[in-house]
Amino acid sequence: MRAAPAQGTTASVHPTATPRPAAPARRAVPGLPDPQPAGRSRQLAGVATMIGSGLSTQTGAAIGSLAFPVLGPVGVVAVRQYVAAVVLLAVGRPQLRTFTAAQWRPVLLLALVFGTMNLSLYSAIDRIGLGLAVTLEFLGPLAIALSAARRRVDICAAVVAAAGVVTLMRPQPSTDYAGMALGLLAAACWASYILLNRTVGQRVPGAQGSAAASGLSALMFLPVGVVLVLRHPPTAEAVGYAVAAGVLSSAVPYLADMFTLRRVPAQAFGLFMSVNPVLAALVGRLGLGQSLGWTEWASIGAIVAANSLSIVTRRS
Repeated sequence: MRAAPAQGTTASVHPTATPRPAAPARRAVPGLPDPQPAGRSRQLAGVATMIGSGLSTQTGAAIGSLAFPVLGPVGVVAVRQYVAAVVLLAVGRPQLRTFTAAQWRPVLLLALVFGTMNLSLYSAIDRIGLGLAVTLEFLGPLAIALSAARRRVDICAAVVAAAGVVTLMRPQPSTDYAGMALGLLAAACWASYILLNRTVGQRVPGAQGSAAASGLSALMFLPVGVVLVLRHPPTAEAVGYAVAAGVLSSAVPYLADMFTLRRVPAQAFGLFMSVNPVLAALVGRLGLGQSLGWTEWASIGAIVAANSLSIVTRRS
């Protein structure tokens, strides 16, 4: 999971910028460049950034899993929280002394959810693989997107997603129910994360709330880092993998999302985000050798299709 996005709204699952009124059409003037190519180039740059952000997030998770044998999921998450805190505190610069009790309450809850979300996700990755873990986690934002559904198409999307989940979690001799449960816990945390982010965004200006929550979450994991260093000193290679996971899965996506939302419509942003389970499965297959059967691929496709259907048919 990525670092806390900038405060605001997001298409179904991520904050979205307030749409600006459409600019009047401009005619080409002899001797001046046509404005249309510039607009297209900005959109292409935004799409390229979205692709890079998604690949960065999943690649970071894959690289982080390489440190599991030495640091374990808890150690990797601890390092990732430290990296995320450094980035968000530098960007958000929260004025902690000015926070009121009403502001601190959702910030503290967000910090707890932030850490639990990443810990449960990485623990699920350790047990059931990257593709399935990210797919289960994606049920959180999908549930938020469909929770207030009143249209028939949304109900159909919910049924398709449910069918995908049932197929994915069907009983088998090799089914890792603990890993599946951790993936669902990550989904619940992501849903809570979205709702808490909205509350924090309403009560705390700018990105100060997310930055403060990230810093507190890093403090919660500080004892973990101390225990790891004292009881089982990590190797430089393992720490490097964990730091890379923090940079690729937190810092890069956070900055990329801020760039993308200025150039790509929120609906397109939300639609592309739904492809992350597919990217995770591909990265897991190519980078970690975690192969999936056709039923797992069908389940992932159903869940992605459900979110895509809901977004594409939604009126702007």
